[in-house]
Amino acid sequence: MNRKVFTHHVSRITPVANSANIAVEVFSQAQTTLFLNRSRTLSRLYPSLRLLATATPAFDSYPLYLYPMGMTHKPLILITNDDGIHSPGLHAAITALEKMGELLIIAPTEQQTGMSRSLPATFDGRIHPIELEHAGKTYPAYHMNGSPAQCVLYGVMECAQRPPDLIVSGINYGENLGNSTMISGTVGAALQGGDMGIPSLAISLETKKEYHYNHGEDVDWSAAQYWLNFFARQALASQPWPEDVAALKIDIPAPATPKTPWRITRQSRHLYYISIPTNRNHPEEPVVMDYHVQIDPQAIEPDSDIYAFAVERIISVTPLSVNLTARVSLQEFATQLGRQPLAPDNND
Repeated sequence: MNRKVFTHHVSRITPVANSANIAVEVFSQAQTTLFLNRSRTLSRLYPSLRLLATATPAFDSYPLYLYPMGMTHKPLILITNDDGIHSPGLHAAITALEKMGELLIIAPTEQQTGMSRSLPATFDGRIHPIELEHAGKTYPAYHMNGSPAQCVLYGVMECAQRPPDLIVSGINYGENLGNSTMISGTVGAALQGGDMGIPSLAISLETKKEYHYNHGEDVDWSAAQYWLNFFARQALASQPWPEDVAALKIDIPAPATPKTPWRITRQSRHLYYISIPTNRNHPEEPVVMDYHVQIDPQAIEPDSDIYAFAVERIISVTPLSVNLTARVSLQEFATQLGRQPLAPDNND
């Protein structure tokens, strides 16, 4: 099947002759099993998405696709970010992954830092195909005026002809650590992918603070590219992950090299980025809160992402879950709530 870029309209894929035989020939038994399992998972989570659930591809049962991809034995890797379609970090990710599989690139039109896993109702629903120039090559890609999580959602459900084998969010300008992780659009995109049953990576590189919202051009991406390639290969080789692992959050210190150690960490319960009051003079004054990094090494948990990254200066790899339930005994907590005296009613 030839690659095409539909620049002005959306087109349904035309069935190819003997498509079932093609699938049998290019997919190994293990690949086919993984492909079918992921299709069934997506179909169960999103009933409106009628992905392949049998051994015979039925192309006309797919939703509308903007960019038909050929049936191939290579993994399909969806790349997104929260820094925008023209971010040098996105291009760094392309370089790290382009020889590993078939790439589906879809990212926000503009900066979407701090969007977490939100699906803003202000998104107009438009997906814009473009030809993305990268290192002398042209890649079919898409951008949309939505959040990183929406890029993943629409990318999987409306742009991919087959379920992605991996979702990569990044490479992000600036680390995402501790309780500040919840704010990250980079992490939000990966959690969206993980919640759809697709192994996902959120990878971030320590940069100057002024680059968190602007694309700095003097960033050395080489170590981050090396580790993205490494962990992408590990993710593809180690599937399926444990049920509660939706995504891996990878944070790379600026001085890191291919020889820098890494270890599995927990998300710290401490904040990493601390908000600074504006000291505004009037409520309507257009002043935005600033922030800075503030940690107490003595208080940080030794097995945490902050400790590994900021104290040991090694690469932190944190398995994340979409389950936000507090890690307490529910029965004991229910009893505690029942025993506590009721708060006073101010209306009494």
